[in-house]
Amino acid sequence: MGDAPLTHLDESGAAHMVDVSAKADSVREATAEGHVAMAAATLDAILAGDAAKGDVIGTARLAGIMAAKKTSDLIPLCHPLPIAKVTVEIEPASGGLDVRAAVRVTGKTGVEMEALTAVSVACLTIYDMAKALDKAMEIKDIRLLSKTGGKSGEWRRPDAAADKR
Repeated sequence: MGDAPLTHLDESGAAHMVDVSAKADSVREATAEGHVAMAAATLDAILAGDAAKGDVIGTARLAGIMAAKKTSDLIPLCHPLPIAKVTVEIEPASGGLDVRAAVRVTGKTGVEMEALTAVSVACLTIYDMAKALDKAMEIKDIRLLSKTGGKSGEWRRPDAAADKR
């Protein structure tokens, strides 16, 4: 971890929204991922379209996109951003579904929280739509994979390439 100060605290230690007005606009992107672990029969039912609530993957994809656009309404100190693009990909994986979200903006602050929120809400939506089949599902491993743009430049999770389920 770094020794950088927490940017959302003022001199007195009170939480505040960071002033980004002096920052230059730049293209900023972030990618996050998560996993919903489930029984094989649950995954089979989702992939076959047999969940009682309907298209689990399509609905979760839309929920993730909508969540990215609403992040500043959910996370108190996030700035509202003019998001240019959100993609949410949901793929079958060993033991469940992998969820990945990528968000892009041209602006003064990054979109890491938007990518993480998209993944989180997509995973929650999968759980909601399939809970009648499997209440033991687990939402796991929500994490930032990469971010680009801004003063701090590019960051990639060091273990992301080697860490496949």
